Amino acid sequence: MLFGYAGTILEVDLTAGRIEKTPLPENLAADYIGGRGFVARLLWDKITRKTDPFSPQNLLIIATGPLSGHLLPASGKTHFGTKSPATGGYADANMGGHFGPALKYAGYDVLLLTGRAPQPSYLFIEDDTVELRPAEAWWGQGALITEATLKKELGDTFKIITIGPAGENRVRFACISHDFGRQAGRTGIGAVMGAKNLKAVAVKGTGGLPVFDIDGLYEKGRSAFEKVRAKPGFAGWTPEGTAGITDWVNEVGAFPTRNFQTSFFPGYQNINGKAVVKRLKITDKGCSCCPTPCGKYGRAKTGRGDVYVEGPEYESIAILGGDCTLGSIEEVAFANYVCDELGLDTISAGGVAAWAMECFEKGILSAEQIGRPVRFGDLESLVYLLKKTAAREGIGDLLAEGVMRASAQVGRGSESFAIHVKGLEWTGYESRNAPGMMLAYMTADVGAHHNRAWALGHDVAGSAASVHDLISAGRDSGKMAKSRVGGQAESVIALQHIRPLFDCLGVCRLQYMELGFEVEHYEELFFLVTGRKMSWDDLLAVSERIWHLTRAFSVREVDGFGRKSDYPPPRFSREPVPDGPNEGHFLSIQELDMLLDEYYAARGWDQNGIPTKETLRRVGLADVAEALARR
Repeated sequence: MLFGYAGTILEVDLTAGRIEKTPLPENLAADYIGGRGFVARLLWDKITRKTDPFSPQNLLIIATGPLSGHLLPASGKTHFGTKSPATGGYADANMGGHFGPALKYAGYDVLLLTGRAPQPSYLFIEDDTVELRPAEAWWGQGALITEATLKKELGDTFKIITIGPAGENRVRFACISHDFGRQAGRTGIGAVMGAKNLKAVAVKGTGGLPVFDIDGLYEKGRSAFEKVRAKPGFAGWTPEGTAGITDWVNEVGAFPTRNFQTSFFPGYQNINGKAVVKRLKITDKGCSCCPTPCGKYGRAKTGRGDVYVEGPEYESIAILGGDCTLGSIEEVAFANYVCDELGLDTISAGGVAAWAMECFEKGILSAEQIGRPVRFGDLESLVYLLKKTAAREGIGDLLAEGVMRASAQVGRGSESFAIHVKGLEWTGYESRNAPGMMLAYMTADVGAHHNRAWALGHDVAGSAASVHDLISAGRDSGKMAKSRVGGQAESVIALQHIRPLFDCLGVCRLQYMELGFEVEHYEELFFLVTGRKMSWDDLLAVSERIWHLTRAFSVREVDGFGRKSDYPPPRFSREPVPDGPNEGHFLSIQELDMLLDEYYAARGWDQNGIPTKETLRRVGLADVAEALARR
């Protein structure tokens, strides 16, 4: 028996309507743990090289971890994976809420979707009953409305994921939504779901999960909740959630503003965590078993009417607020709501809109080409671009391709300020004076995403202090001098092993990241759930194996993938920060190459950033090494 797991992979061929249930392989659980690990290995094994991301042959994988669904702190995480329509390479996205636990209670660790439904459909799962049902009635509706009406039809106990019009129209950065505000946001996961003609998946599970030591787990789980609540930052964290970091990021000069033209937003106090609490918040909103609910459910009153929205959380504030320079938290919340309903990733959508605004500002795109003037700081401009993008109408058809493809088509220098890595738009930390964070963005396997290694704390404090400790240290200690380039690889790699490991286990990393909850607790929890004695170093070794595997996947799938894929946009190596705390700073091409040289050597990759045969064999990927050699 596989303790901690439901024990079954559910595979649905949407084309044929075929449903197959197979036992979860013990070696898959042993070598890849769960969640992100399952996604990475199954994508490598089951996708034929050069598969089009929008073709029926692409896979959409939904996977849980061994700690998902147990009575442990923040055990509500679900992992999604596919071949990315945004980057062409490895893609995954993580989502909180309640869907993953429900999937496990229904009896499934992994839901593997292939093919394309003949007509708009949704997948119904209630324990052993699995059916593909018509969804024409919901096609074209928003993601939030679809979830609400499906719950009304099926019952509130069903946990449902949906896509909006952006996913239906294959916008390359469309997301999957759940629980009226949780998203698998990054890499275009929702576009792949739309290409499969799948509007939603509804799950209800009533089963239990086998546990190796139920009494020990109960005691350890109760203790873990108490330890989280006893952390010094606990009381300060919950009221504002991730929005609470806004002031600190701005004060250290890392807040993206005007399409990353600069790194300090003077109006930040109108869009920070305090503004969320004072002007929007109705209640806290957490995921399954979460003692530190980061979601803030609130009401935004604007000239466009009132909307109810979860958030905005920090990343949406940074990109919709700072990068598009909206002037109030109500405007940010409204734009957040529009993205949620349309099924757009707020990060990529805001980044694409900011690029279009700068193109208009510089005369590269005219009002006639766009359909109207679009300007930074104007909510109407932003909403116009979001709606056009989701519908792929007019200028939206270009923007729906993402900034990498759009700038390549437009040209005229717009490539230099298309803010992405590998085709994935940049998240909420400007890094021209933060070489560790810059390296983390450059080498993240899915593209410019912070969640693989939040290294900004190292750049500011020289340590992996929790976010709470960094903010508590105060404004003066947070200011950065010119950061030294060199010596960042070791800390970035360590974070790239620790943080994604939570995605394998199926628990949220925020207790570790924001509060400093010690990682050693998870070693014991893993044993009590699974009965497998693995030290923290043993678990990190699995995370390292997965990191090399995801890199190898992109090497296999993307022609010419390598060092050039890791460079940030030219803006960051040519344009000094014009104002704010980091005025005058930038990282030259020579400094970026120093960062990559050091990182590649530490990883055991060649000078082009390709994992060597020796490295792949060392981490247990001999078959992957042979496959890359044949290529």
